[in-house]
Amino acid sequence: MITNVLEYLRKSASEHPDKAAFIDENKSMTFMEINVRAMQLASCILEECGEAYNKPIAVYMDKSVDSIIAFMAILYSGNFYVPIDKKSPKERIERILDVLEPIVIINQGEHINDLERWKNINYEDSKERVFNEKELIQRLNKVLDVDPVYVLFTSGSTGIPKGVAINHRSIIDYIEWLYGKFEFDDKTIFGEQAPFYFDNSILDIYSTLKNASTMVIIPEKFFAFPNKLCIFLNEYKINTIFWVPSALIGVANSGVLEREKLLYLEKVLFCGEVMPNKQLNIWRKFYPNLLYANLYGPTEITDVCAYYIVNREFEDDEPLPIGKACKNTQILVLNEENALVKEGEIGELCVRGSCLSLGYYKDFEKTDNVFVQNPLNKCFYDTIYKTGDLVRYNELGELIYVCRKDFQIKHQGHRIELGEIETAASSIDEVYQCCALYDDLQKKIVLFYVGGENLTEKEIYTQMMKKVPKYMMPGVIHRMEKFPLNINGKIDRVKLKELM
Repeated sequence: MITNVLEYLRKSASEHPDKAAFIDENKSMTFMEINVRAMQLASCILEECGEAYNKPIAVYMDKSVDSIIAFMAILYSGNFYVPIDKKSPKERIERILDVLEPIVIINQGEHINDLERWKNINYEDSKERVFNEKELIQRLNKVLDVDPVYVLFTSGSTGIPKGVAINHRSIIDYIEWLYGKFEFDDKTIFGEQAPFYFDNSILDIYSTLKNASTMVIIPEKFFAFPNKLCIFLNEYKINTIFWVPSALIGVANSGVLEREKLLYLEKVLFCGEVMPNKQLNIWRKFYPNLLYANLYGPTEITDVCAYYIVNREFEDDEPLPIGKACKNTQILVLNEENALVKEGEIGELCVRGSCLSLGYYKDFEKTDNVFVQNPLNKCFYDTIYKTGDLVRYNELGELIYVCRKDFQIKHQGHRIELGEIETAASSIDEVYQCCALYDDLQKKIVLFYVGGENLTEKEIYTQMMKKVPKYMMPGVIHRMEKFPLNINGKIDRVKLKELM
């Protein structure tokens, strides 16, 4: 029985020592090299931090193969890692570190005044390190499967980032399900898009370790140039991608799919925001034989708790299902009375299972607000996570994402889901991307869109009249050259709201 994610690395290093494991712009490293470098760095951590166990260690490094080595080294030391976004504002980084209080920060040798109050280890100093593997294995044997692997910080409503802690058991459960469902193996080559401080990266990293696959880190700059991106995918023979929809939408809207042939691609998975069928249909038109899967889940449940493998045709204005619960996961859709929804009723998606996180780091109050007792179980402790997402079941029993609870508005006496407005607008010809928000001050629905040169706001309004009731019509329509994206590559709704 596997109880520690490092067992994936050790097994692949033993059985496939010379196989390329992780590749970035500057280097390619085998499983054995990754394992050895991780143990070297782990020895430095033990020397610096002594017998520290189950403590946070921050990783302040560029996204690279070296970052992954740092993650594995921290796990070898018996502690858990916390990736820090180097591009984040100084104040945000300081807030995260204040909450975290890391026992040490691993960096790449930069002199950083802001980090001087914490212990630092220069990653480069560990390269010639002699390590004691037996001692490291003894450390591993102390780790339980309920101990944390990482903490990822997400945006908090109060301005203070929330750290979500995920344990070994949750990741192992997730990675084993992925292996069974999508048949990843040692021939799989992942094209990795997600930042390492974003939970989508967990699929790529740990599936690579489990299956002795290869993970290629795609340079961020290529996502602004779809033509170069496609060339890159072919150059590295990438056959599997797990991207945020914004990345797939950009490729679909660019027209590159009809100009460039993706020679090796087999599986297209996506998660993190709504994938419009309009852009998915462009992908399916030019690559009808690929496997497409819509995965759903917040950071608090180890990346994914529901999935839908696309198996039928959809109109551009239809919502794409998020499907059904993953194995060993139960989804409860509860109404405002904490009862299961009836047919056609919208409710909040709640999750139970081993996928649930350990809660928010050092914030028991926030944890207790959303990790609550299952209201359907009156007999014993049974925790569920309230996602804050509203969903419904379609006639096929598939889950359909509606919107965030805070995206559901009351307008002209009607309860409206902004996601329905976005789906309608997205289906209009020449609308490449859109986002609907509500202006509480002016009491107006505001629609932002990116579209073709000849598409006017008047034409959008005319088309929308055919698709939604009058009370759902946007009061203001804004054209954008491109949408602002947040650090995870999703549409930044906060910045859009500032433009209203």
